[in-house]
Amino acid sequence: MALGFPPMFASIEHGEYVDSRVMVAGYVIMRIALVGQWLRAAKQDPARRSACLTYALWVTVAQFGWIAGALVHKSIPVTFAMVAVLIGVETLGPIIAEYRAGGTPWHAHHIAERYGLLAIIALGEGVVGTVASLSAVVSAQGWSYDAAFVVVAGIGLTFGMWWSYFVVPQAELLRVHRERSFWFGYLPIVMFGAIVATGAGLHVAAYYIEHHSKLSSVETVLAVALPVGLYVISIYTLYFVIVRKIALFHLVLLVITAAVLGVAVWLAAAGFSMANCLLVVTLAPLVTVIGYEVAGHRHAAADIAKALKNDR
Repeated sequence: MALGFPPMFASIEHGEYVDSRVMVAGYVIMRIALVGQWLRAAKQDPARRSACLTYALWVTVAQFGWIAGALVHKSIPVTFAMVAVLIGVETLGPIIAEYRAGGTPWHAHHIAERYGLLAIIALGEGVVGTVASLSAVVSAQGWSYDAAFVVVAGIGLTFGMWWSYFVVPQAELLRVHRERSFWFGYLPIVMFGAIVATGAGLHVAAYYIEHHSKLSSVETVLAVALPVGLYVISIYTLYFVIVRKIALFHLVLLVITAAVLGVAVWLAAAGFSMANCLLVVTLAPLVTVIGYEVAGHRHAAADIAKALKNDR
């Protein structure tokens, strides 16, 4: 799949059609392996054979769609429409399998752990982006305060996003609200996308520092600040859709986070160095971390206790 990204973006840049053949080929190979796993599960677990075969069927149908779409030269709007339909097919299969075909067993703590590990893998992009930004600063200015600020900003931002991800007791919430598992299953797609986009934003900052970017300082800071903001929002959204409760304290933390990111953009507009702006962006996820350690953990514990009481 990774090998398919350059030709795909190159085709978009030329504006003729979207070339997704290599990327789709990689994706289909992974999904075919998944079909094999579902067929094996269907054979070994007769009680859940219907659900396993439903998964296998819908995954297979979706792959025919991806392959057909990749072989046709299509415009960008048509591509977006096709992708939306096929994502719908990929999503509909699990819903039917779980709610109409008997479902499959799963362990809440194991699922939460798997998602947490995937978040850590995605956060690795932030470390790579930090190295790129640091290399750009050192190449342009040598070792300086700006170089130190970039290190603190990049690693601090990555660490803050990691910490804020795990402050929510996801396993416990998922255990007492199993009926809302699909929200937990699909909403993190946005979260992981925001994590990776933050790392990409740090790469953009590196290009800006090296004077290889056509973006302004404000646009460059936004390339980091916007995905960080989306990431923080997705954390609170995930908590809300599982607990189904809007906490005033959470809204206050979101407002403070938005203010921090706004200050970073304002500093860029005012002419401050990119390193200083990134340092301010680093404070955004720390708002959630500090808020949780000060009072948020009590809110979460109360919500879990209430859910357990209602479950009985």
